[in-house]
Amino acid sequence: MAEYTEDNIRTLEWSEHIRLRPGMYIGKLGDGSSADDGIYILLKEILDNSIDEFVMGNGRTIDITIRGNEVKVRDYGRGIPLGKVIDCVSKINTGGKYDSKAFKKSVGLNGVGTKAVNALSSYFKVESVREGKIKAAEFCRGGLEMDAPIEESTARKGTRTTFIPDEEIFKGYSYKSEHIEKMLWNYAYLNRGLVINFNGQRYESKNGLKDLLDRNMDDEPLYPIVHLTGDDIEVALTHSNKYGEDYYSFVNGQYTPQGGTHQSAFREALAKVIRDHYNKGFEAVDIRSAMTAAVSIKVIEPVFESQTKTKLGSQEMEPGGQSVRSFVYDFLARELDNYLHKHPDVAEAMLKRITQNERERKEMAGIKKLARDRAKKANLHNKKLRDCRVHLGDKNEKNLQTTLFICEGDSASGSITKVRDVSTQAVFSLKGKPLNSFGLTKKVVYENEEFNLLQAALNIEDGIDDLRYNNIVLATDADVDGMHIRLLLITFFLQFFPELVKQGHVYVLQTPLFRVRNKKETIYCYNEAERRAAMDKLGKAAEITRFKGLGEISPEEFKNFIGDDMRLDPVMIGKDAALKELLAFYMGKNTPDRQLFIIDNLKVEKDVMEEAA
Repeated sequence: MAEYTEDNIRTLEWSEHIRLRPGMYIGKLGDGSSADDGIYILLKEILDNSIDEFVMGNGRTIDITIRGNEVKVRDYGRGIPLGKVIDCVSKINTGGKYDSKAFKKSVGLNGVGTKAVNALSSYFKVESVREGKIKAAEFCRGGLEMDAPIEESTARKGTRTTFIPDEEIFKGYSYKSEHIEKMLWNYAYLNRGLVINFNGQRYESKNGLKDLLDRNMDDEPLYPIVHLTGDDIEVALTHSNKYGEDYYSFVNGQYTPQGGTHQSAFREALAKVIRDHYNKGFEAVDIRSAMTAAVSIKVIEPVFESQTKTKLGSQEMEPGGQSVRSFVYDFLARELDNYLHKHPDVAEAMLKRITQNERERKEMAGIKKLARDRAKKANLHNKKLRDCRVHLGDKNEKNLQTTLFICEGDSASGSITKVRDVSTQAVFSLKGKPLNSFGLTKKVVYENEEFNLLQAALNIEDGIDDLRYNNIVLATDADVDGMHIRLLLITFFLQFFPELVKQGHVYVLQTPLFRVRNKKETIYCYNEAERRAAMDKLGKAAEITRFKGLGEISPEEFKNFIGDDMRLDPVMIGKDAALKELLAFYMGKNTPDRQLFIIDNLKVEKDVMEEAA
């Protein structure tokens, strides 16, 4: 039995604790491929402080530059009090936001964010300018390296923070501009009048959440966007001709991708207000289907369900005050009802969409029942789905790592199944190429066995609130057929469950094209450049193996590619991409453009094969 004495008791330095348990402070680590990876949380934690300054009426511009892995954030707020600069970035539970008079509706409340950035950065510098003076300090992994004296300065007041995320913590990371741009646009929509400059690009919004829907909607709205504002709340909503529901929710200017009490309150209140306005007993699913909406509220001392503030847990607008539920309902009951009375054309278009949803749902009821029965029988009698032990549930850090690999053929799925982490990784095996679902109705999801079983495995029939896997990974061969299967699956998701892609759940697994080895070392190469570098390192006599398909990679080798070093490419829709046009371009009939797209994306492999020949 292990001894348990005074010698076993340790007291960690604040930075040690953060570095030992980074997930407690910033969620998952990642390499920058996903929008919720740690390096973006570091940026967000610094930005939140600058946003709070703007909200309090101090400084309307924030300048951000990222060069390589070095990040600089400069605001023109009040600046950190000079005598407390070091404490504010290196002492846990030190900050100005505990004083609710100074930061009444702040994003960051617990005095941890900036300290986490400091502890998890190989280089961290803070500079504060106020009252004609400047104070600067530099740190390395939370340890103070330079404590500059307070000096006179002619610079504008405010705070500049420079940091480089530590590669010991964030292995092989890089910032992707797509994720940063989305984050910055959200800040702009929620803070009208704020100007953010990022690497020479300007982010600014005049119409708040209305601009957000205008920019992010794929389909044309069926009626002009309903935009409502009030004290501590802003709402924008409309319907379109698409499947599913899309929500963008915010608290105190903080994007909450996992929703929370405010988003739930909005969805419930919306259904009740619509029923009352039309005096009809509509089902909530019919009211909200095909809707895109955004809601923002401001709460005093908000309570989030994690340090990364992705889900609101507050039940009240302020401690001991009105509930979030009743606040949101009162606002919609007054403002949305008034709007619909004043705009009968909008009310008529909304009613038409809701009744269409109702009609389609009733027509599909029988088909759905048969499909559910088939899915249950299939799960009992085949092994298309090899499940994992953990599911999303309360969405803790471990559950957020749940992954479903969608594979083509038994060989690849067999290899992954043998070496996967059975706690968090599941495998779904495809049988041949999926149906091209472009232009088809959702009826095909229930009538096509493959789609029906995949939908059941993901548990997304009624939306993605109860999604069983946080990461959906397309694991197909790196050849023309594999690329085609990938496109067919992406088409399926974009056509019927676009929120899966928009909310960053869908990825493509990168697997090596080559194995280069000699007697001492083996190097796996994912592209031609890596192959050349491996040849230079191991010498011309090294053995080269070209993997033509996932089935050729042994289970033991696969273990390397779906573990800690797994490479994933997120499936993202560009900011200017219209979903309908995208799908028509790649998946419509008689499209030589699609063939050229596939060939161009496989150009490296083709060149390598020609060179090898």
